[in-house]
This record gives sequence, C-alpha cells and structure tokens, in this order.
Amino acid sequence: MSFTMNRRGFLQAAAASAALSALGADAVDVVSQKTWRAGLIGSGWYGKSDLFRLMQVAPVEVISICDVDAQMLQGAADLISQRQKSGKTPRTYRDYREMLAEKDLDIVLIGTPDHWHALTMIAAVEAGAHVYVQKPTSVDVRESEAMLDAARRHNRVVQVGMQRRSTPHLIEAKKNIVDAGLLGKVAYVDMCCYYHMRANEAPEPIPVPEFLDYDMWTGPAPLRPYDHLPHRGWWRAFMEYSNGIVGDMGVHMFDAVRWMLGLGWPRSIASSGGIYMQKGSAATTSDTQAATFTYDDLTVVWQHRSWGDAPDPAYPWGFILYGDKGTLKGSINSYDFIPRGKGEPIHKDAVFEREQYPEDLTEEGIELQAAPATRRHMLDFVTAIESAARPVADIEEGYISSASCILANLAMKTGRTLVYDPVKREISGDPEATKLLLRPYRSPWKHPAA
Repeated sequence: MSFTMNRRGFLQAAAASAALSALGADAVDVVSQKTWRAGLIGSGWYGKSDLFRLMQVAPVEVISICDVDAQMLQGAADLISQRQKSGKTPRTYRDYREMLAEKDLDIVLIGTPDHWHALTMIAAVEAGAHVYVQKPTSVDVRESEAMLDAARRHNRVVQVGMQRRSTPHLIEAKKNIVDAGLLGKVAYVDMCCYYHMRANEAPEPIPVPEFLDYDMWTGPAPLRPYDHLPHRGWWRAFMEYSNGIVGDMGVHMFDAVRWMLGLGWPRSIASSGGIYMQKGSAATTSDTQAATFTYDDLTVVWQHRSWGDAPDPAYPWGFILYGDKGTLKGSINSYDFIPRGKGEPIHKDAVFEREQYPEDLTEEGIELQAAPATRRHMLDFVTAIESAARPVADIEEGYISSASCILANLAMKTGRTLVYDPVKREISGDPEATKLLLRPYRSPWKHPAA
C-alpha cells in the first residue's frame, strides 16, 4: 500500500497521541525523496513558523522569499540559510509578483495579513505552484469564491492553515468520542474566545520607517495613516485588514466543529455585537460578539469578549459539543469528555514533540502545542500534491469556514439573518447584503471577482 494511504489511514484512525508523536519523528523518512522548491510570501512570525514546520517533515529547498519589510526579509533569509541542508540563502523580493514571475516554485506558503491572501494565492497557482495559505482564506466572500475557482481551474492543491483538522489529540477525540457515538445526538455547540487579544491603543500618526514599504503592505486595503508597525498584532485590530476575532480565532473553532461533525454550509447565520467596552481604542474590530450558525436540528454558537473573564478558565478558546449522551470540550491544549450517567470522564492533553524536534525549543515565538498539528498539516499537504488528492483543509473547506465567519460580520453589520446560497453565490432574498460580499479595492489593485 502506498505511503499516502498508510499515513492518511493512520492519522484518521490514531487512538493515542504517543503513536501520532512517533509518526512525526519518522515523517522525513516516509515522504518521497523529491526535493520541493519552496517560496514564502510574508516572512513574519507565522510565515516563518509554517515554513520551518514544512522543512522539518519534507525535503525542501527554499528558493525565494518575499516581504515588504526589508529588515524582516533579511532576518528570515538568514534563519532559513541556517536551517536548510544546502546552507543557501534564498533570493529575496519586496514584490511577490516579481518572485512568482520566475516560475520556479513547486510550493508557495502565504503568511501575509488576511487582506493579501486572495491576490497572492491566485497569483501563485497561476504561476504553477501548489499553495499553503494561512486562514482565513480572505476578507470578503467574493475573494474566497475566486480563490476556489483559481485552484480548480489551474488544478493546484491548496491547503488552508486550519490545522485543528491535523491536531493529534483532536483527531483522537473525533475518532474515539464523536465517531464512536459516545456523544449520542449532538444538537447544540458552543464556541468561544475570551482572550484579551484586541489592541487597545490610539497612537498618533508617525513617519513610515525606511525599511517598510507601507503602500505595498496596504495593497488593496484602505490606506490608514501610519501609526504603528503593523506586524503580528496591530493589523488584526482593524477590519480594513481582517475579519476581527471571529475571523481570526472563531474560524479555527468553527472549522474544527464542522470537521468533527461533518457539516457543510450553515442554513442561516445571525450575529450581534460591536465595540461595547474598549471605546478608546483606534481598533475597528468588535470587542464583543455573538454569532449563531443554524443547521437542521443543530445550533452552533460563537461568542467572544476581549474583556472580562472566561466562564471556564480551562477553555478560554475552544468548543463544546453537547450530546444527549455526553459533552466534549476541545481546544488547542486538550480535550475533555464528560459522559452522562455511567462511564468515566476522559481527559487528554496536547501532544508535544520536544524530543523529536529539539530545535522547536529555541525558535522565537513558536507555539509548541500547535507545532505537531502544523507538521501533520504540512505532511497532509505534500501527500495531497503527490497523490493529486484533496488535502484535509482543502480550499473549499477553507472557503466554507472563512466565508461563514465573514457572513457573521455582515449579519452583525446589517442586523439581519443571512442565508448564503453557494450555488447562486448570493444572499437569498437580500440584494443589499449580496453587494456586501465584495469589498472595494484601493486603486490600482483589481479585485479578482470584480
């Protein structure tokens, strides 16, 4: 039997995190020996993290990287040269179009802010590359539609960075709890994030530093006055560049729930919220929001607050599946199954792979509990390329989860319950809301669906 079938079957059937950890240790030996020519667009925190996880599990030569921040770009190039077997320093670019024009890449990883995902992913598949793009897929629904169309038109594999589908302890929970029927009928799901993660500054405009091409960083988004280095946390506070907390943290949990329960598009989406507490900030994202994703005989609810306390300190960011036979709590850190009546509770913690990958311990900013999931996500991505298959977080799955969270924001904005028709690609019976599926682009950038 092929490696593809062996590994996919094992990951789906794995019953113990120790066994999954062992697979991670042997991964390099079982991937084909083809050396993948890789490029990275967006060389900041998570772009580098994704690239380093790929380099740990597949034969990769990083050919080129791109970033609009010259300092970040050079720092990433130096780190890559130290990590890759050849010791070579990748070519560096300030404009992704110049990098992709070389047409010498098998794989492109995209770690840009959200407002750049669509244009870079579409350009990469047009250049012949397979793509790993961070979540959410886009900042408007039309972008996601265009991304799916481009991937299919060019017959490229596109994996979205929704790695809860590759998280060892959650794979185990899905198999041994959900699929085994221990929950019984699930009719209600809670999802939440109560992290105090919203930037709450209101700085004055300052000069743009020479090392940053701020106009290119902004790209198709509205050009805000420059008031802060936008990397990592600052840009996430603005709807100009993101989908807020529901599109950042909610999309992970919503996608995990859809995967766990085998769900597609919700029948309808409603949401309410706004800026209720942190009114002194320059941020334009909501600090308080609730969204309801309605399915037949199932209600899935998201809540976030960037203030106050979490109801369950053990699960400040996670999901809870309520069944008539038991309850399953899940997060990036653990899962807990609580049966009703007879039966023993089950608790499992996240897998760590410190012994197999000691370099993780010295990597700046790494999320140690998430690294095993990302490694498996990268292996699934490469396996899908080799076998011409759909990856576990295929662009269509990313489109459904991302667009649903975008629609939650539109429902909050309009104050109406929305029903999205993915066949007609419209909001049923609501032409005004349908117009909001596309955000206008700043000239001279052209929207891929315009």
